Amino acid sequence: MLEKLFSIRRQGSSVKTELIAGLTTFLTMVYIVFVNPAMLAQTGMDFGAAFVATCIAAAIGCFIMGFWANYPLALAPGMGLNAFFTYGVVLGMGYSWQSALGAVFLSGCIFLVLSLFKVREWIINAIPLVLKQAIATGIGAFLALIALKNAEIIVASPATLVQLGDITSAGPLLAILSFFVIAALMFRDVKSGVLISIFIVTLAAWSLDLIEYQGLVSTPPSIAPTIMQLDIAGALELSMLSVVFAFLFVDLFDTSGTLVAVTQKAGLADEQGRMPRLGRALSADSTATIAGSMLGTSTTTSYIESVSGVSVGGRTGLTAVVVGVCFLLMTFFAPLAQMIPAYATAGAILYVAVLMLQNLKLVNWDDMTDAIPVSVVLLMTPLTFSIAHGIALGFIAYTAVKFVCGKKDEITISVWVLTALFLVKFALS
Repeated sequence: MLEKLFSIRRQGSSVKTELIAGLTTFLTMVYIVFVNPAMLAQTGMDFGAAFVATCIAAAIGCFIMGFWANYPLALAPGMGLNAFFTYGVVLGMGYSWQSALGAVFLSGCIFLVLSLFKVREWIINAIPLVLKQAIATGIGAFLALIALKNAEIIVASPATLVQLGDITSAGPLLAILSFFVIAALMFRDVKSGVLISIFIVTLAAWSLDLIEYQGLVSTPPSIAPTIMQLDIAGALELSMLSVVFAFLFVDLFDTSGTLVAVTQKAGLADEQGRMPRLGRALSADSTATIAGSMLGTSTTTSYIESVSGVSVGGRTGLTAVVVGVCFLLMTFFAPLAQMIPAYATAGAILYVAVLMLQNLKLVNWDDMTDAIPVSVVLLMTPLTFSIAHGIALGFIAYTAVKFVCGKKDEITISVWVLTALFLVKFALS
């Protein structure tokens, strides 16, 4: 049965290898079940419901990717997108979390339509590479600011906006410890380094009486507070256009980049780099996003951590199915998730930010018409505390600098259209 479903032997793998690969991938990305609900809870969402929604949305995505697309690619609510959901849309722009879930739902529906009609390739090819690189680095800088804020390493200042916090207090010190533990473990190729660091810091906090032991296992919390609570009508407001686009845009490129990386690593692409069943893989991603918004979580996307499972031999969808089963089992560990303090996950967020900032090395800094829009996105995304604003200002800067420098032939029609939409959005806001 497994051979018929996944063609395991044809891909040069075995059931045992796929099981090990799935467990490896899960251990590298399970940190999201601790980070995501804690972040979403700041919007007023119920922590327990958001925890269960995170686990179930991840499982749904993994099952579709595994059974239908037959890729060893795992999915879960994405880092960066959850930060945009919480700090950008709800806390920053003042929308309700229900409207934010509505925006996630709409972006997932649009993504699904684009995937089914193969418009996605046109969009990705039409957007300049430099803007793709800029968005990744902008999100990285945004995540870094959030991590430092959550750890109270950086605090608000009435005189200078921000200033250094009391880094000799327990929280900031443990957050710093978490980050360097991750760095040390990942340098030594310990796949579950992020998860290990979270547990080390949590145990340290418990031993110092900074947190109270709440248990490890219990019946899964009720998902009733968040399931089907999305406000689609609220997400259809004109002012939410950039929000829906930001969710869609980031998920488009995040998924595409992850698919390319994982399939190349696994040797699943053909000689021209084309990926079989690409439409199914993209549909899995968008369907999981739609399901996640109905359950009560931010955008569900493909995880680059899937490479860890591929590196130990995962080649088929069975790897993804194993990850999905593990996420379902995690629903019984809600007390553990609630016990983990914000500074324990700050190091993980900061580490992801460092990975995303590595895209800066790909930018052609000698060409100022590339350097300027990248710098705008990199600076304005964290300073406006909004991925949507960072993307919008980056598009406007790209179009303006290319035009005034006599390089208007590099501005595609899609970029002109998006720039015009962003200008209208700022004019009406």
